[in-house]
Amino acid sequence: MKVSWKPGTMIYPLPAVLVSCGDENHSNIFTVAWVGTVCTNPPMCYISVRPERFSYPLIKEQMEFTINLTTEPMARATDWAGVRSGLDYDKWKETGLTPVKGVKVSSPYIAESPMCIECRVKEIMRLGSHDMFIADVVNVLAEDSLIDPETGAFDLGAAGLINYSHGHYFRQGEEIGRFGWSVKKK
Repeated sequence: MKVSWKPGTMIYPLPAVLVSCGDENHSNIFTVAWVGTVCTNPPMCYISVRPERFSYPLIKEQMEFTINLTTEPMARATDWAGVRSGLDYDKWKETGLTPVKGVKVSSPYIAESPMCIECRVKEIMRLGSHDMFIADVVNVLAEDSLIDPETGAFDLGAAGLINYSHGHYFRQGEEIGRFGWSVKKK
């Protein structure tokens, strides 16, 4: 039996990501839970950020950011960057993560991340508690050791990515199928 429950955003798990923003003179990293794909062609994604966050004006001014996927060794830094403000701390120094100059955007990417998605903001939607930054993906930086030389596919499983689910971080689980496996001819 199902019961009506309070309205809420219970779409979990989500990727645990660190967003880097700003430029080589002044940058920050922060954890974002509201992140996702908007469109495949052209490639677009979004992040939703509270306007009172320290990084909000950095993104709004530059109109660029980088989404950095996180791994189990990055879990502590991922959490720490989400509960501390860049107003009070140099998060790069405090987390031990390494900023690297962006390739197609001003914002740095995180050297320790296996995949970094450079984005240019196309539109900002004011929604309520958060504003949604809808962005074009202008570049993807992938760890070369995780790219299959024969197929060119990125091995997300081997990357050791972590997920966020309603206040908790998790390792990714065992693969149970592939897209289309339910209809594949035997």
